[in-house]
Amino acid sequence: MDVILVPGLWLDASSWDAALPALRAAGHRPHPLTLPGPAAGDLVVDDWVDAVVAEIDRLDAPVVLVGHSGGGNVVWGAADRRPERVRRVVLVDTAVPPPGAMISEFPVDDGVVHFPGWDFFDDDDVSDIDDATRRRTAAQVVDVPGRVPSSPITLTDDRRYDIPVTILSGRLDAETLPRMLAEWEAFAREFERLADVEVVHLDSGHWPQFSQPERFAERLTASVR
Repeated sequence: MDVILVPGLWLDASSWDAALPALRAAGHRPHPLTLPGPAAGDLVVDDWVDAVVAEIDRLDAPVVLVGHSGGGNVVWGAADRRPERVRRVVLVDTAVPPPGAMISEFPVDDGVVHFPGWDFFDDDDVSDIDDATRRRTAAQVVDVPGRVPSSPITLTDDRRYDIPVTILSGRLDAETLPRMLAEWEAFAREFERLADVEVVHLDSGHWPQFSQPERFAERLTASVR
């Protein structure tokens, strides 16, 4: 199976390195992406979706799309564009966004969003990342085009709801995730329309590919089918 892996904000293709050997050992062909950066122009999130769609079109069907955090918005947008080509969507510690949703808002400095540092995030998200890993990964981050996090995702094809979805959730399980989403009505509606969804509880922070790489690789590989 061709597996397209899309990183979250500030990350590049190397953020998936720990998972690649397990995917290859299972017979899959992983394709970790680095999304277009500020040098590519004044980009919005739909431009990132275009980059993933181009990768889908380059490969033979079917594909599995994997998106971490804000990359979940990107792969859901790509699944909406090519629902007939996508076997499954795997979301890492995020949920399917509704039409018009944005990733988040961050300060924009000279047209880019810089990595705010690990101390910026809630303790629940980062408490399982040790100091050595924080230093190593912070040295590898990339700037994000300023408009990407706050631009709305375009979703138009209801066939996306028929694509099986697996959510690898750091702190929430199959009971608590829907209750959390109920606080955001549009997100709850998008989730409720999924025909086939499973939630796998990782018992991790927001970056399991860094904090528990071997266990995460096993869980991710088990989700690709």
